[in-house]
Order: sequence, then C-alpha cells, then structure tokens
Amino acid sequence: MSGLAAVLAGHQPPGIHLWHGAFDVDDVRHTVEHAGWGFGHVDGWTVADSKAAFLSAVGKALDLPDSYGHGFDELADNLHDIGTGRDGVVLLWDGWATLARADEKAFDIALTVLGSRVNADRGVPFSVLLRGDGPPLPGVTSLD
Repeated sequence: MSGLAAVLAGHQPPGIHLWHGAFDVDDVRHTVEHAGWGFGHVDGWTVADSKAAFLSAVGKALDLPDSYGHGFDELADNLHDIGTGRDGVVLLWDGWATLARADEKAFDIALTVLGSRVNADRGVPFSVLLRGDGPPLPGVTSLD
C-alpha cells in the first residue's frame, strides 16, 4: 500500500490518482481509517455505469446528507462538508472505466467536480483513487 501510505502520510499531495493496489476493500478501509482518515468506496463494476448511478453511489459512499439532490452541482456543494473531524478523506473508485466508457461526458464532469474538491482551499485533504484499467487519463498521476 505504499502509494496509499504516501497519501495518508502527506508525502503525496491530495489528488486524483490511478492506483494499482490489489488489496481487499475492507483492508483498504481499515488502513485509511486507522490513519485517521475517512473512507468511501464506489464499486463501478456493479454500479456507477451511468451518471445517475454514479451520483447515487458516491452519495452513499461518502454518507452525504438526505438533502443531497444527486446532481453534479449538489455533489460539488456537499463535498466541502465531508471529513469533519478527520485528517482527510479517501474515495476509492473501483471500476471507474465503466462510467468513462459508458458516458464520457458524465465521467469528465465527475472528475472535474472531484478535482475541484481535491484542490479546494477549505476542508480536509481529499484524494480519489481510481482503481482498475481504463482509457488513458492525461495528467492523472499513478501510485504503486
């Protein structure tokens, strides 16, 4: 988990990263939470193959409030409030390529919204780990 460990220790800046760790989700959750970070998981292999499915899955994964309206604007608004009392938040998105291939526009918007939270000046550090093979993503760093 060296790439993840670097994120959790602050040696790798928050960001959207391709992650190649083949660890069980429960083990990743344990590692992240043991470091004092919040954790969310989106399983793009079984859900999140459309804009609506992704927005629902990420809302559940990050425990967004009931008032979350399942739109990209609402996602952007709610992302700033996650992680209170934590050292940061990691969102593990397995099977991200499912949405990237099914709805390229929705995927691009999702990355833009998540990226704006990554780079926000307020809130705890936020990182997104994209796990699984998919189309090339220029500018997205790769973690081992």
